[in-house]
Amino acid sequence: MHDFITAIGLVLAIEGTLYALLPGALKRMMAQAQGAPDQVLRLAGLGALAAGVFIVWLVRG
Repeated sequence: MHDFITAIGLVLAIEGTLYALLPGALKRMMAQAQGAPDQVLRLAGLGALAAGVFIVWLVRG
């Protein structure tokens, strides 16, 4: 459970940094995402999920 809470904190820190440094770019990206088909967003999400699981698998072995 400790690792899970640490991971959530890291995600929030990274996301907060992006919002603080690049608010305009994130707004444009969100506007583009609203116009994207659901299938494209679903595939991008699955790709990110697979990459995340792979990274954790590599690091944690």
